[in-house]
Amino acid sequence: MGIPIEFNPDLALRNIAEFKSGKRKKEECVPDNLEVGQEYDFFKKEQRCYWLTGAVPLIETSSVGGTFSSPLASIRIMEATHFLEDGVVCTKGKYKILKLIDKDEGRKLPYDFFQRNGFEE
Repeated sequence: MGIPIEFNPDLALRNIAEFKSGKRKKEECVPDNLEVGQEYDFFKKEQRCYWLTGAVPLIETSSVGGTFSSPLASIRIMEATHFLEDGVVCTKGKYKILKLIDKDEGRKLPYDFFQRNGFEE
């Protein structure tokens, strides 16, 4: 038996409509009106590991079929903490918006994930 942990090369959050309908916490969703330079909180169930020393994509995920959007923004995970909530291991943290990515640009997937590509601070 090992420690269940997920390594994530991106931050995948839900659509804000899921918070507004009462299905999710606000921190589980992509906020309305993202702003470059602003920090936002996130929350994920399960123990997650994120890359902290460079830019990663912020994407939106759907509970229907597990689909993912093109990158919405280039972000830096500022902190990530593991904790227990009602006996379930969870991860919470903060991320900072480095660059907003428009839909056409996002379709080109400008990420080499861990390679420098002009989306850093």
